[in-house]
Amino acid sequence: MEFRPTSSTQAPVQALSPRPAKPSGTGRVGALLCRFAAPMVALAVVSTLAGYEVARHSKSKWMSADLVQAATLPGAAGSSANAIAATPAQPLSLEAIGRLAPQSQAEQLLERAIARDFESLEAINQKLPLWRGQLHNTDHLYDLVHTALNSDDMRVRGSAIEVNLVASNLDKNSDSVARLVQQLHNEPDDRTLALWHLGELGNRGVEQKLVLAQLLHYVHDGNEVTRYWAVEGLALLGSDATVDPLLDRFAHDPSARVRKRAGCNLAKTGMLTKEQRLAAVPELLNMFDDDALDGTTRSWVYGALRLITGAQLGNDANAWRQWWANRTTAHKKPVLHNQLLFA
Repeated sequence: MEFRPTSSTQAPVQALSPRPAKPSGTGRVGALLCRFAAPMVALAVVSTLAGYEVARHSKSKWMSADLVQAATLPGAAGSSANAIAATPAQPLSLEAIGRLAPQSQAEQLLERAIARDFESLEAINQKLPLWRGQLHNTDHLYDLVHTALNSDDMRVRGSAIEVNLVASNLDKNSDSVARLVQQLHNEPDDRTLALWHLGELGNRGVEQKLVLAQLLHYVHDGNEVTRYWAVEGLALLGSDATVDPLLDRFAHDPSARVRKRAGCNLAKTGMLTKEQRLAAVPELLNMFDDDALDGTTRSWVYGALRLITGAQLGNDANAWRQWWANRTTAHKKPVLHNQLLFA
């Protein structure tokens, strides 16, 4: 999801589904490995918002030469995110949390939200104005935001974005967008943070048309890393207008890394709704007619279809077309994976 807009001295936090391993030292980003063991696993593996992991540390001691690694498989040993997602051993009441320092309030409330205590979501909304200028992107908050951004509940993902914007000292207004756009022009070698934050602000309803125009411009940039982060920004923006550009990059980007992230963002990560993901299915099916599509990307398409629809079909394009043509309304309902609703 490397972020350092001129208006912020902080950087974003991260997100988790299959939680990337949390590396230490300079290997933090390099340790994020994407394993596509089988077509079904292909896109599920990268369902992490890996971008966030990298983007937060663009100019920090954790910076790695490889900016576009994805995620490890779920349930990796030593994953700190699993511990974070668990309910605290001795949870504090909302009243007690309100007496803590702002940093601790944010961390405690995000922990509760991740643990599916949704009363904390309203508490977060109420506290956000009071936290302005009081939060710091510590490693702990970073991990919590990472976890929340991959919650099965879109409200929790939205709260993660809100907390991250506050911790990054970004106001939700046109001035913030203008500064980020200026940063894109002034810092061509380090656009990652600006692209990520633009997606966040657009998702919160700030200058959505301008944000979309900027992301669409840079998603065709000659630099692979810039295109990668523009794809991440589109996923965070999460509007109807981002579906076709993500499909285009999934099918046609010259970089396998960018194609992979576009596919992951269509299938599971980012802020697209279930309905928006289902809208991409016809074009995903059409990709099977593209003779130029390499075998690996083709397998990712099958993986994306499984994640979006919940149908457990094999790697048979005709079977998928027939299923889609004959689907019932039941197939269009949100799909439960391991009792979690992936939106």
